[in-house]
Amino acid sequence: MKLVAGNSNHALAEAISAYLDLPLTQCTVRRFADQEVFVEIRENVRGEDVFVIQSTSYPANDNLMELLIIIDALVRASARRITAVMPYFGYARQDRKTGGRTPISAKLVANMITRAGTDRVLTLDLHAGQIQGFFDIPTDNLYVAPVMTRDVKERYSMQNLTVVSPDVGGVVRARDLAKRIDAPLAIVDKRRERPGESEVMNIIGDVEGRDCMLFDDIVDSGGTLCNAADALLKRGAHHVSAYITHGVLSGGAVARIDGSQLQELVISDSIEATEAVRASEKVRVVSIAPLIGEAIARTALEKSVSSLFD
Repeated sequence: MKLVAGNSNHALAEAISAYLDLPLTQCTVRRFADQEVFVEIRENVRGEDVFVIQSTSYPANDNLMELLIIIDALVRASARRITAVMPYFGYARQDRKTGGRTPISAKLVANMITRAGTDRVLTLDLHAGQIQGFFDIPTDNLYVAPVMTRDVKERYSMQNLTVVSPDVGGVVRARDLAKRIDAPLAIVDKRRERPGESEVMNIIGDVEGRDCMLFDDIVDSGGTLCNAADALLKRGAHHVSAYITHGVLSGGAVARIDGSQLQELVISDSIEATEAVRASEKVRVVSIAPLIGEAIARTALEKSVSSLFD
């Protein structure tokens, strides 16, 4: 088995390498003067089971091209099986036509990854579960809920906790966490006027006097979380925190979180933390390296991965 890492999240790749006690394969990924990507695999991978660790986070297009070119290099080096390990799958929010003459970019990216020569995909908390069906190769979608559940139980009293979905679309994900920690569920009903902006309309469920925990898959601008926290506190919530899988946190999102009424934002390291995230007093990162590492080990040994969902 071989581990190959792109440049998108080298810290996570190193942590996965440490968990598996397996060094990263020597690989050069660099740019020509015109920013074209060049890849050289500097070890023999002929006949090997190779796992390529690369999130397609910002800069999404550069990281996607790195992934595709690494896969092509491995195909041409006669690797036996290539698994794209994508802790964060970019373009996942474009999973359907939202209007006339618009693309389904998630399907296009899935096609590109498949055609590059990938044999299987391992990813985490897809924005929409049906994206697994966009791939014509085996795809494992891991869930961060077990990792977050352990963290919640270590840090919070279960007696007064309510799990909150920040929108109707995330109810299934929030309900799963609520069941795991045996907590009630509430829902924020919001209306999005334009991309990147949201307006909270109503709170479904009893949150008065409760410690509320928002749970979702992606935080980008942070506006939804901040608006939801304001609405929950106005409805009598005691305090509000948030657990989010993928901390995209674009633009001034971290500053917005730091200035909000959120007590804490907990994210995974599926996307490499920026300087702003590391400096923030409100943002905390939990590692998914053991989860991804264990999934890689089980895949290599042809063992079940589904038990990791428990």
